[in-house]
Amino acid sequence: MTVAGEGSTGAPAMRVMLPYAPPELGALPKGWQALVWDGRGPAPADSAMEAVEFFVVPYTRTRAALPVLDRLPALRVVQSLSAGVENLLPYVPAGVTLCNARGVHDTSTAEHAVTLLLAALRGIPELVRAQQAQHWSAGFRPALADRTVLVLGYGAIGAAVEARLTPFECEVLRVARTARQAPLGPVHATAELPSLLPRADAVVLTLPLTERTRGLVDAGFLARLRDGAVVVNVGRGAVIDTAALVAELRAGRLAAALDVTDPEPLPPGHALWMAPSTLITPHVAATTSAFRPRALALVRSQLMRYAAGEPLANVVSSGRG
Repeated sequence: MTVAGEGSTGAPAMRVMLPYAPPELGALPKGWQALVWDGRGPAPADSAMEAVEFFVVPYTRTRAALPVLDRLPALRVVQSLSAGVENLLPYVPAGVTLCNARGVHDTSTAEHAVTLLLAALRGIPELVRAQQAQHWSAGFRPALADRTVLVLGYGAIGAAVEARLTPFECEVLRVARTARQAPLGPVHATAELPSLLPRADAVVLTLPLTERTRGLVDAGFLARLRDGAVVVNVGRGAVIDTAALVAELRAGRLAAALDVTDPEPLPPGHALWMAPSTLITPHVAATTSAFRPRALALVRSQLMRYAAGEPLANVVSSGRG
């Protein structure tokens, strides 16, 4: 734990609690001080946190941060560095504004989604195993070109996925909760899924986890997909009914490439580990070198907005209700 920043005599000792040293941000708002805590060690003493108004939750350490929320009597804003905040939202005190990290993870997550899709189509896991066995495994494999990819959860990350799919000469079907027009074409409503799913050679899930999306990808959803379709999930694991997916994978009808699972972490012995035509990565889509500069830029911008009394970006729940 360290303290840094500008202060004035008689002013509160702390105003913002950060997981980064203030010099990384460039500069704090004038007159502000920072309490630096990255979530790895014990939280600061109550006396050090009593004037904190703005708390930036350390990335991937939400569980460590939850007990701290009730120890910040002056708290006004909680800034998450994750796009999904379903594990944080129930613990944010009344009257406190919660903001997510929309925009921070778009690039890395979209890259990973396309990587998973290409790896699944081209059979990269099987080729790696063949290499380890010193076996020359030639053969004909599907391309992404001329395929139809349905992107479900077409927000900032979904749009970033499409931007990376475009050069591969495939058709993209955009689906979100409500229909609208996007810069690259129409976005279909989720109510249209029954007619859209039979057209898809692959589905890329970029959905947040809400009561509306939990278990959305169920047996009926999967049954509507074409034989050989690939299900890619870089959103939240519980969006998929795991048992229904495992049944389709064991039947050999579908393939899956998953960065998130339900349960998560996936325990040893779980059926997904050994399911046929399945590629699993351990929720690493967003944890790349692209994260830190984008996270710092967001925090810097949000602090300046707050200090100037301007509306914050990415508000999930407002302290005003």
